Amino acid sequence: QVQLVESGGGLVQAGGSLRLSCAASGSIFSINAMGWYRQAPGKQRELVATITRGGTTNYADSVKGRFTISRDGAKNTVYLQMNSLKPEDTAVYYCNAHLVYGINYWGQGTQVTVSS
Repeated sequence: QVQLVESGGGLVQAGGSLRLSCAASGSIFSINAMGWYRQAPGKQRELVATITRGGTTNYADSVKGRFTISRDGAKNTVYLQMNSLKPEDTAVYYCNAHLVYGINYWGQGTQVTVSS
């Protein structure tokens, strides 16, 4: 099993920045990739950014150039640096760990609210 603990959400004005953190524990050697997803009220959960064990990153078009995903292997932590935030970025952000067996684990979610 993998446990994910997120932190760093909050309220910020449009144009501001936030950094989310996701600390993984448990069977971390089975993790193939980690990422961030978000879900706004009334909408489906959508991919924001992912990073593989090899360091390959992938971003949703809506956040390219504004968000950066990174990781600290020593701390088993993945970060999402969010700059130039927009009101449409408001959502609950979830950390995801994708295991080599095809199993997914999710964090509890952290609220990000961007005011206009």
